[in-house]
Amino acid sequence: MPGRFAMPDNRKDHVDYGIDISSWQGSAIDWNAVRGNNISYCSVKVTEANGYVNPHASAQVDGARGVGIATGGYHYAHPGDIGGQAQHFVNHLDARGLLGSGSLWPMLDMEAPAFTGDPNGFVAEFIREYRARSGRRELLVYANQYWFTRRLRPDEWADDGVILWCAQYNGDPGNVDYAHPRLAIHQHTQEGIVPGFGGYVDRNATVGGWGVGSFVLDGAPGPAPAPQPAPSPAPSGWVAYVIAPGDTLSGIAARTGTTVGELASRNGIANPNLIYAGTTIQVPGSGGDGGGERYQIAPGDTLSALAVRWGTTVAAIAARNGIANPDYIRAGDWLTRP
Repeated sequence: MPGRFAMPDNRKDHVDYGIDISSWQGSAIDWNAVRGNNISYCSVKVTEANGYVNPHASAQVDGARGVGIATGGYHYAHPGDIGGQAQHFVNHLDARGLLGSGSLWPMLDMEAPAFTGDPNGFVAEFIREYRARSGRRELLVYANQYWFTRRLRPDEWADDGVILWCAQYNGDPGNVDYAHPRLAIHQHTQEGIVPGFGGYVDRNATVGGWGVGSFVLDGAPGPAPAPQPAPSPAPSGWVAYVIAPGDTLSGIAARTGTTVGELASRNGIANPNLIYAGTTIQVPGSGGDGGGERYQIAPGDTLSALAVRWGTTVAAIAARNGIANPDYIRAGDWLTRP
């Protein structure tokens, strides 16, 4: 329907990064480390069907919200009893303060294999029931790229109080093979590495001109961390370095044979006195052997090219990281330098 929707007016040059989690991640999470990795929003699985509740939901919500991450809850939908599911969801959102200002919009997760036939009636009715029972209009609707391109028809139910969240695991944050004026979030991997978690976590990125403030209840979150620009591509002779707890830019500069000003300029750091543990920056490769540093694979990377850049061998990288096939690596995954 041309002209029905307006694109967000908060266009910007950066991407806002987030995560979504469930009981699989447990409650033993270092949320300060998560926040330091430039994670500004988090959706926590709260309910499923009309009876299940994530046993770690309260601890996960409190932990994320406690460090200034905009936090919301999501419901994993099953066919049937739409009103009962909506009420179950609203009850547990409300119990955790997730319908209050500053929370991430609640999310409806549409991916259960039990959905057969046309799911659009379910989505439309769930939105109506959720709004009637919560007193809120805002709702995120999540599905994968196949659902959005083959099964869902958002123009039938996605008004200005609905924002779309699309999963496509292509390792290209913010770029998804689906377009809609209300598409704001791309889940680009289910095997993301984020400091603070002991295993994989779903990672997400905003799309186009959308920002996290567009899907926070009653406006932008208060104490969320200021987004840190992604490091620019490594200049010749420079390598990736993950900031460790206790690091200072002056200390890193001294160890790597450069200056604070050069590090700040190369990495787009506005305040050299404010850096976050877990953030990846670029440093001169000549300052030490680089062993143990973490590096996120970029599109186009190969182990042979990384071996040349780091002054090591493909076999050494593969052995350090348990890579069975050195010819197969994925953008978005992380490596440890040998």
